[in-house]
Amino acid sequence: VQLVESGGGSVQAGGSLRLSCAASGSTASTYCMGWFRHSPGKEREAVATIDGANLPSYADSVKARFIISKDNAKINLYLQMNSLNPEDTALYYCAAAHSRSCPVVSPLAEQFFAYWGQGTQVTVSS
Repeated sequence: VQLVESGGGSVQAGGSLRLSCAASGSTASTYCMGWFRHSPGKEREAVATIDGANLPSYADSVKARFIISKDNAKINLYLQMNSLNPEDTALYYCAAAHSRSCPVVSPLAEQFFAYWGQGTQVTVSS
């Protein structure tokens, strides 16, 4: 599975961005997929996941602000990010796992994912 992110950029606090991830591979649409982010000086963290049945799960820090979705026909993954704040500034990665089910969104979640994109930068200014 190959993953290519797009949609990052710079935005002011309170603004919105939509990230996209194009996935190749005939079975990618049935995988657990997720978004992670990495800020300088911090560990990479799970932001949101969506399983093979399109059931989403979110980190507490982004609940009610971010929406993860997946287009199974196009094998695309999306992250709609609203009410952005400077703490959301990070390199955002798309990831896919071998399993239909997803792990709990936690610091250990990234170990579950086998495929990663190259990342897209999101910068939020105050």
